[in-house]
Amino acid sequence: MGRQVDRCITPAGRKRTRRIPVLQERLSRQVGRAICDYKLIEDGDRVLVALSGGKDSLVLLKILQWRRTFVPIRYDLVPVYVDLGDGALSVDELRRRVDAEGLELVVKKHDLFRGRRREEVSCFWCAWNRRKVLFQTARELGCRKVALGHHKDDIVETVLMNLLFEGEISAMTPRREMFKGRLVIIRPLAYAEERLIERFAGMSGLAVPGVPCPNGKVSQRAFAKRIIHEAGRVAPGAKTNIFRSLTRIKKEYLLAAV
Repeated sequence: MGRQVDRCITPAGRKRTRRIPVLQERLSRQVGRAICDYKLIEDGDRVLVALSGGKDSLVLLKILQWRRTFVPIRYDLVPVYVDLGDGALSVDELRRRVDAEGLELVVKKHDLFRGRRREEVSCFWCAWNRRKVLFQTARELGCRKVALGHHKDDIVETVLMNLLFEGEISAMTPRREMFKGRLVIIRPLAYAEERLIERFAGMSGLAVPGVPCPNGKVSQRAFAKRIIHEAGRVAPGAKTNIFRSLTRIKKEYLLAAV
């Protein structure tokens, strides 16, 4: 698939790719492959990029913005941050990072934490409210696509979480149409591993300092991450094997629904 992505790049674009940092070029190829494989971004799209201030979403924004300089399709990016009122992040600092990319940050306030401590709000309820605001904002701003910063590790962890806690085989998908196709969630970092994103973010100084979520180390996702890490000690390809299994399902070996 990489060769197909390369054919999308103009000669001028190829010269630029030789001058950029290796990590940025590598991430761009992975993003380009996901975009081509799942038709995540098409000509004329207006894409809302959901920012949290963390490394994943800011790396996503930077890569998508850089790719606009050489891919043959034209698309617009609208960075949006949902301020839940917990004071965990400097919005001014986030705005400066977005300004550096030549874009304008849209901030939407939602007082989810009014009268509550952060640890009293579950991960599900926090994510649900944030997603609701993002969908409303996408409609207001005329964005059919909403880009989220989930990466390969997130997808693999979700597979394990759903097996252990929900008793089902399911995962995040790179593209998911909602509301009869009126809104499309896309995950252009679906092929990128967290360690590569961390290296690039550290090299570029992208993540905005903030107060970590108090539930971050005790969540279901943190538990799944620890299991995958331990599995990797015995089977170094465990993470990739779980990821690949999503496209290699042998239905004849599954139980029939009863």
